[in-house]
Order: sequence, then C-alpha cells, then structure tokens
Amino acid sequence: MSPSLFNFVDAKEKFTTAARHALGGKTCKQLVNVFNQIPGNETEKKTTLDQALRGVLGDQIDEQKTSCDDYLSLIYLSIDAVTEGICSATAPFVLLGDVLDCLPLDLCDKIFSFVEENVSTWKSSSFYTAGKNYLLRMCNDLLRRLSKSQNTVFCGRIQLFLARLFPLSEKSGLNLQSQFNLDNVTVFNKNEQETTLGQKTDEKEDGMEVEEGEMGEDDAPASCSIPIDYNLYRKFWMLQDYFRNPLQCFEKFSWITFVKYSDETLAVFKSYKLDDMQASKRKMEELRASDGEHVYFAKFLTSEKLMDLQLSDSNFRRHILVQYLILFQYLKGQVKFKNSSCVLNDDQNTWVEDTTKLVYQLLREIPPDGDKFATMVEHILNTEENWNAWKNEGCPSFVKERTVDEKPKRPTRKRQAPEDFLGKGPDRKIFMGNDELTRLWNLNQDNMEACKSDSREFMPSLDEFFAEAIEQADPVNMVEEEYKVVRNPNYGWRALRLLSRRSPHFFQPTNQKFKSLADYLDSMVSKLAKELPKDIPSEEIKTGEEDDDDNGDNLLKDSNDSPSIQNKLVTNQQMDDIAAKLGAQWKTLASHLEMKAAELREIETDSEDVDMQAKLLLVAWQDREGTQATVENLVTALNAAGFSQIADSLNET
Repeated sequence: MSPSLFNFVDAKEKFTTAARHALGGKTCKQLVNVFNQIPGNETEKKTTLDQALRGVLGDQIDEQKTSCDDYLSLIYLSIDAVTEGICSATAPFVLLGDVLDCLPLDLCDKIFSFVEENVSTWKSSSFYTAGKNYLLRMCNDLLRRLSKSQNTVFCGRIQLFLARLFPLSEKSGLNLQSQFNLDNVTVFNKNEQETTLGQKTDEKEDGMEVEEGEMGEDDAPASCSIPIDYNLYRKFWMLQDYFRNPLQCFEKFSWITFVKYSDETLAVFKSYKLDDMQASKRKMEELRASDGEHVYFAKFLTSEKLMDLQLSDSNFRRHILVQYLILFQYLKGQVKFKNSSCVLNDDQNTWVEDTTKLVYQLLREIPPDGDKFATMVEHILNTEENWNAWKNEGCPSFVKERTVDEKPKRPTRKRQAPEDFLGKGPDRKIFMGNDELTRLWNLNQDNMEACKSDSREFMPSLDEFFAEAIEQADPVNMVEEEYKVVRNPNYGWRALRLLSRRSPHFFQPTNQKFKSLADYLDSMVSKLAKELPKDIPSEEIKTGEEDDDDNGDNLLKDSNDSPSIQNKLVTNQQMDDIAAKLGAQWKTLASHLEMKAAELREIETDSEDVDMQAKLLLVAWQDREGTQATVENLVTALNAAGFSQIADSLNET
C-alpha cells in the first residue's frame, strides 16, 4: 500500500485548529501531536505550520483587539514550536513584523517591550542567525514611522535594542565608507538686501512692552558687545557647509575660502571672550545645576536677530569649536575609503595644527569648567582614532581564538628518567641536585614515617607549659602582676593554641567577661591548678572564693592530710570516667545539675559525640559551681538522677 500524499489544505486546517486550541491551553503539545500525525516530510509540514500561524494572526488582527496579549500568546507559541523543531526559525520574526505593520504606534510600543525583554532569546543559537535580518528590518521600519522629535524615547529604545542584539563588530551598523549626511543643509539668509543687521529696531517691536520696574538688574538685556554685520553673519554660517561635507577642503579654492572664513570667525571668538560679567551669576548656577540637559541643537537657528545671543552663549561656542576639531581629525586621519588625492600639503597641515591649538585654547577659556571640558574632548577624539584604525583593518572580531597549532612552541629539555638519578650513589642515595638537599633527604629511609616519630612531637603538655604560671599565681610567692608570664603576649598566644588542643575549657561557653587576655589566662590557670596532679606545684592556688580563715597560712596541706569527700573537687579524670559511663543519658543528669535549656543546646551544637557532650556538661557545671563542684554534690545529683552505680564508683575513687 503506497503512503498517503501530503495535502497542504488539509494540513493547514488541522494546524490552524490545533493552534487555536494550543492558545487556549498555552502549550504546544497538541501542535506536536498533529505535526507527527500528518504525513509528509518535515520541510513541507514546517512551511504549512508557518502559514497556519500567520493565518491565525490575521484573524486576530481582523478582530481589531485593543489588547496585545493575544498577539503575544501566539508569538510565544511560535517560539515554543521552534524549540520543539516543528516550525521554521523565522516564524516568530515574521509574526512580529506582521503585528507591528498592522498596529498603531501606541500598541507597537507594547509589542516592542516584549521584543526588548526577550533579547536573550533572539541571541540564542536557535534564533540569531535566522532572525537578525528580520529584526533589523523591523526596527528600521519602526524608525521610519516614528518622529525623532515626538517619539524620541521610543527611537532611543530601538537603537539600544539593536546595540544589545548585535555584537560590537557587526558591520551593518557601521559607516564603513565614511559617508557624510549631505542632506543636512543649514539654511540662512543669503540675500544681503533683506538683512536687518545694522538697522535700528523699535524697542516696542512686536508689541512687547516692558513697564518700568518690571525687569531687575540681572534680567536686563545686555547691550550688543560683539560688532556683527552681514559679512560676519554670512561667513559664519557658510562654515557649516564645510562641516557638512569635509571633502570640499581638499579643493584648492574651497580651502582658501574655508581658511579665510575660519580665521575671521575664530578671531571674533578670541577677541570677545566670555566671562562672568557676560553670563550672569544666576545663569551660571543654572548651567551647573542642569548638568548640560539644556544643551541640544537639533537644528541651528540662523535668524540674524539671534546672532549676538548665540555668539555670547558658551555652549554654542563649544559646539562650533568641537565641529572644527572633528573636521581636522578627518582631514589629517587615515581613512581607508578616502580618495588618494584627498591629502593635505605641508602648508595646510601647518595651518591645521596651529588652528587646533587655538581651538583648544579657546575651549579652555570658555566658562564654566573650560579646562575640564577641553580635556574631555581631547580624550574622546583620541579614542576615536582607535575606532578609525579598527575600521581601516576591516572591523576584525574582538574575540581572539587561538588554536592548538598557533601556540608558541618552546624548546624543551629532555628530563632524566627516574632510574637515571634514583639510588645511583653510595648507599643508594637519592640525589636532589644539591648537596644539602641530598643530605637532608637521605637522613632516613622513609621520610614520612620519620615525621610521625615521637621525637617530632613538639607540643608540650598542660602541666609542663603552665607549671610556671601556676607557681606565680600562688599569693605566697608574691609575684607582682606585671612580672607574671601570663602578661607576656607571646606566652599568651602560645597558651591559647595549647589550650585549644589540650583543654576542654577552651571551647566551653561562659558568661564571664574578661577585659584582657591576661585576665582570661588567670582564670584558666586557676582551673588547671585544680585539675592537674598535685605534685607539680608545691602549694595550692588561693582563689578569691575561699575563706581566708588561716590568716595567711599556706592553703595546701601535706599530702598525708588529704581533704575529706565533702571538700574534694571533681578531677578531670573523674569527669572523663563519668562521661564515658553516662553516654547518651547525659541529659537526664543535666536537669539535676540545674543546667538551662540554652546551655544544653550549645553543648549539642559544639559536638555530635555523646561522650564529649557528657564531658562538656560536667565541665560547664564545674565552671558554674567553682569551689562547690565537689564530689559530694556530684554524687547527690547522680543518685537523684538514678545513676547510683556511677555514684558508688565515684565515691570509691
């Protein structure tokens, strides 16, 4: 049985129906199912689906809906279809073009917002190659419909979108051949018979009457300080034709005219400089406050009546002088598409260099911030030279990809094989290239095992390191505070490192505040003196919490007179034994030791090992009770908690 043939009309109807259902469900699964069911090759089916989507869009436009949501839903559907591989990659752009061509500008603004938001989608590999020309054509069509004066913001958004869409090296947005806008013609009065310059005008002209006292001193119009006649007016505005088309400067007679008019114009700028008297203080403050927002010359106003005001305006002068600098840069620069005959001779180059210095001098003399403005312009023009050089080189890509073959090859020296230098000397020594290194390396057969030996253990024990501090803490020895080792910063730093490795008190939280490291070490020395063996210090430390009933007698008794169980403090070894026996049941004892819930949470946070948690519980209890942390009190708490066996073993020790 022969396969069924592809029917365009039938397939289009099925795709149209599926597209309408897909818009309601906001998913393209139904389109995918229909696409797979229809016979034919993929190219035919994709083209048919494109036509079906355009037909659905045409029906939506015929309904003249005021909302853009339906149009955008269809475009989203086409994007999903492209992702699924059932639609041409150009379909979303064709639909966008149709929508923008048929809608008024206010709705086009909303559609373009959608285009801006999905710029990352357009730049993806699935859409960029197929759609960049469509997007460029669509944006150009919009710009032709918009007014640059009425729709300035919309035009700017389109330009910014194109800048985000295309890479910096995209040639379609560059003026590669250095063409000029010759249509930008400046219109002014070229008939000397119709000029009004030099004629006296009525003060009440145009019905503008000013009553006495209406205008203040600062608002009074300044008298004409620059002598302006028709010749100056005509020559000044004739210069705009050279700025519009710089190629005229390479013609002999045009160059002579340009030099003559430029010298006279710049002489006026140089002779009649602007200062704070010409621009009132209030105007200067307005210029600084506005940050240049008022400076915009969409088109020159060439009325003869405005000539004096224009020449007295600092921003207008800056505009004209910057035009000179741009023109000079083109005349001297190397432009790829410039005619070979467009070259300045030595005299012309000399005049351009001298005039360039004069223009920069005039820019620096124009208030406000003349020096800053001139420096900024010079920097921008120097940067422009780099762009010109880039265009002359054919706009190469800024991404430099270096292949493996292009990597520089360095001469390599063949390394010796291990058997060439391992175990070749007497006693099969390993030679390290240096006598001293060879000696150190061969001290032991196995260097890793040598590092683990007991002789490499340099960390002292607590009793060895704190023996001197414990002895100095005894009041009987009468050691002044400033001479104690705990006051030595170097000793304190080493003591902290040792406590963090050897003592559980270091990590035990406490509410006691210490003003200095020495005070903290004094407290730690007192605790260690109670825990360490009694044969290290000869006498017991007197803590401020004990009653001094012996009137200065030694606090330590002879080893034969051991304290009774009522006054015997719990030792560190006893706490280790109890913690090992308690294990996970330490919380039962905590309630009888009157520990707070916050302290229990801190103990659980500090360690996950139940034995260590039990030890931290006993240490926290000992720190809180001080001299009351006796064996008798701990035995009472153990019995109350139901640990009678542990209590009995504690009494026996």
